[in-house]
Amino acid sequence: MIVKRLRLPAIALSLLAACPVVARAAPLKLHNIFTDHMVIQRGKPIKVWGWAKPGETVSVKLGGETSGATVQAAAPVEVFGHAREYAGLGRWEVTFPAREASIEPIQLLASTGDGKLELQDILIGDVWVMSGQSNMAFPLAKTDGSDLAVQAHLPMLRLYSITGNEQASLQDDIRPEAITTDGGWVISSPETARAFSAIGYVFGSNVQRSLGIPIGVIKNARGGASIESMVPLHKFDEHPLTKRYADDVKKQMAEFDPEAEADRMWEIGKARAKRKKQPEPERPDPQNLRSWNVPGKSPSDLGSVYNGCFGVFRGFNIKGVLFHQGFNNTLGNNCRPKRYRVLARLMVEGIREDFEDSDLPFAIVGFCADGKAAQNPENFEGKSIATGPYIRESQRLGLADVGDPENTVFIPAYDVQSQGLHPGKKREHGWRAAKWALSEIYDLKDVRWLDPIRLISTRVIGDVMVLGFDMRVHPDDGSSIPRGFSIAGEDGRFYMAHARYADYGKENYWTHGHRTIQVWSPLVDEPVAVRYGWGTAPVGNLTVAGQQDQPFPSFRTDRWDLPESDDPAVSAIDGSVAKQRKADAEARLEERKLKEAGMGREILERLKTLSVPLVPQEDAARKGGK
Repeated sequence: MIVKRLRLPAIALSLLAACPVVARAAPLKLHNIFTDHMVIQRGKPIKVWGWAKPGETVSVKLGGETSGATVQAAAPVEVFGHAREYAGLGRWEVTFPAREASIEPIQLLASTGDGKLELQDILIGDVWVMSGQSNMAFPLAKTDGSDLAVQAHLPMLRLYSITGNEQASLQDDIRPEAITTDGGWVISSPETARAFSAIGYVFGSNVQRSLGIPIGVIKNARGGASIESMVPLHKFDEHPLTKRYADDVKKQMAEFDPEAEADRMWEIGKARAKRKKQPEPERPDPQNLRSWNVPGKSPSDLGSVYNGCFGVFRGFNIKGVLFHQGFNNTLGNNCRPKRYRVLARLMVEGIREDFEDSDLPFAIVGFCADGKAAQNPENFEGKSIATGPYIRESQRLGLADVGDPENTVFIPAYDVQSQGLHPGKKREHGWRAAKWALSEIYDLKDVRWLDPIRLISTRVIGDVMVLGFDMRVHPDDGSSIPRGFSIAGEDGRFYMAHARYADYGKENYWTHGHRTIQVWSPLVDEPVAVRYGWGTAPVGNLTVAGQQDQPFPSFRTDRWDLPESDDPAVSAIDGSVAKQRKADAEARLEERKLKEAGMGREILERLKTLSVPLVPQEDAARKGGK
């Protein structure tokens, strides 16, 4: 008899999980990444695996091809809360040759002497993974592009979602409760797309429509996750900064007492109930504490999200990865840009290693604008130093450290500004990523994505800082005035600055035009450093050679790094570094006010009208000279 997989809704799974039943191992299991309606990666060997009774022969048929394997000896299977269901079973795996993309559905049939499993409506195409935290997980229904859901009847686009499965050790299978797309892969429709990642849907739908092949999108983003939780465990020992952090978390894990933690949480709960005149709560189960309270299982901890949401389906080939994260790593002492840069590189390298593809395409969508009021001269720094731009910089530089510009990209997102910690504008992020993929990964000639612009020269002439770039930079708002620059002298105090293009005349426009920008401020007599797009919600209107979907990334010419603790044991709750940052920002704000007040109103008016002599750019500077 052929048994089809039973796919229960999430509420039923939660009710079953609460029942005190003894689970029995089924005679034949497939890994939970394999379900009806799935997309299998084209152009790479196709691995299919699962569990069965040791010594049995498993026969697997995939669209007319058959392969077999002998089940290995029984071994423990890491699936949190479901280990008993795998008790006594051994692992089996078969591999089929790579296939070309196909819109014709095929079946997968696995069988042993004791049972059979059948999966229907399987397509061959490309599979992309959407990783990160809540802004990547943010559903289409809640975005400014929610109207896109009505267009989501796309039978060649398939969706799969995993969340809430952070674990201290690398898992072997996905626990059913963590699969939020009706227990497995689903076909894109207005109903299924509304609840899916907005960025993932916009990306996947644009790629699918453009290529005309099946596209599978796996969303495994986790709200509240730090980048530390998304790096494979085996990578942390490769750098002193990350090894020290990992050793500290392992120490916390070894010292953790779940019974004591359960008592602590119980006392807090009882006090809260008494204060609100509510019934006394039951004591929490020490073996089922909320992951935020358990070292190694918090979404902020050492590889936890990767263990249960990404590495858990290693062996299942994919086309590429989109990553959008950052907020948790901007908070208080969690903001450690130097460590973040290292982690970004290790994350890309580790995923490529685990998925056996050294050229796996990887895009980082930069940390967004954080929903704050846009930066302006009156609200330039406020009373806290902006941590966001340092994380954006670490994302960009960490990806560059991978050393694979052909298959990686940093996509700025700070210019897409919307109120709230979860900005509703997500369409732009998904489209930019799709545009990069279609141009650079799929080589579509009618889609244009340009290489990043490089700053190739910086010079100081009088009170003007002159910047030279290797390509033209254009405003995106129809203006002829570059905006978003700030400038500082030796004291390191930055002020919003004026900027203008050097004028080389019409005859030299195509060789020199819009490649040299002059930056100045009447508040800085002897400039030494310039920043662009540097703020929590920065202004900035420059694009790469006028490409509307390619904003110029934030950058700085200084090396005045953010104060950060290099001690991994210093928690965000301690707040010592955060207090230092706030005090420094308040001092800067007061100093700026005093300096501006001393200049007088007539001088301040020059901020809008000041001009400087044009500074011709030297050819040597354009060739990389300083």
